[in-house]
Amino acid sequence: MTSEIKKIIEKPELSRDEIIMLLSVDSEAESQLIFEKAFAIKNHIHGSKIYLRGLIELTNKCLKNCYYCGIRSGNKNATRYELSEKEALQAAVLAWEQGFGSIVIQSGELKSEVFASKIERLLQQIHHKTNNELSVTLSCGEQTLDTYKRWVVAGAHRYLLRIESSNETLYYKIHPNDQMHDFQTRLQALHDLRTAGFLVGTGVMIGLPEQTIAHLADDLLFFKNFGVDMVGMGPYLEHHETPLFEKNHLLWSESTRFQKSLLMIAILRIMMPHINIAASTALETLNPLGRQKGILAGANVIMPNVTPLEKKINYDLYDKKPHLYNDTEKIVQAAKQIRDTNFLNGG
Repeated sequence: MTSEIKKIIEKPELSRDEIIMLLSVDSEAESQLIFEKAFAIKNHIHGSKIYLRGLIELTNKCLKNCYYCGIRSGNKNATRYELSEKEALQAAVLAWEQGFGSIVIQSGELKSEVFASKIERLLQQIHHKTNNELSVTLSCGEQTLDTYKRWVVAGAHRYLLRIESSNETLYYKIHPNDQMHDFQTRLQALHDLRTAGFLVGTGVMIGLPEQTIAHLADDLLFFKNFGVDMVGMGPYLEHHETPLFEKNHLLWSESTRFQKSLLMIAILRIMMPHINIAASTALETLNPLGRQKGILAGANVIMPNVTPLEKKINYDLYDKKPHLYNDTEKIVQAAKQIRDTNFLNGG
């Protein structure tokens, strides 16, 4: 099978069956072939540079009640917070002063004029304070097309809206089937983002209960067919205060979820050489060198968290979230160390 893997990863286009074959490899040698090919493509297209995007978790307040998420509206044990505009601006300026070229402002899904205006003002203030030198990515859920347009005018460049699963049946196994969590609305939001002028990113969770290799192959084809500009994806990690926690007995092992996550990164890099792919912090929950291994599999972005410590401890998406109690200085230095690692020599 090794010779067949070698042939597949050299092809300019991959079929669904070929993607399934690559995702199904379980030997270290065959996995390494895929990782090395993806890493070589990443270096050829993007060079050795790793991009740092400071992550600001603006609020854990959320209208959605997704079955997998620790900050779902139905979790009455979550301690809710919202950064003030001053706090968020300070975090953005800190990232800029540390030499980051970009930040990501992430939040629970809120949809109101008050929230839209806050983001709009914050974008304007960030660009003023940083001499328009800091690129801003937003990840604030489903909004109206008009709101997306306002945020582009205010200076946002990219938007990350994770589909979580491109399979509608599986989507409704991890979300309530109601108007608030409508699959077609999610898809339309991705199209609206492009209409508004954003570079568009999305992503999925890997290793969900009842998820199959074929589902993951279709996710990769979804990214390709949509023509996404960036992807943030990682292993599904459970939270004990969610409905999906009851299906833990159906999960792949942690090592399998980790390995499949790396394969998803690598295969996507082979399929879409030019896009940005993040090595998620979630990888480190399953392996202390998770982000480094993600880079060696073809990722080119990491997102160190610059949210104030006393607030970010409540952005509790999943159990055992790494770096939750580390201060910003320690997190930034660790990210810079990864950025400055000579991965051409294997890290």
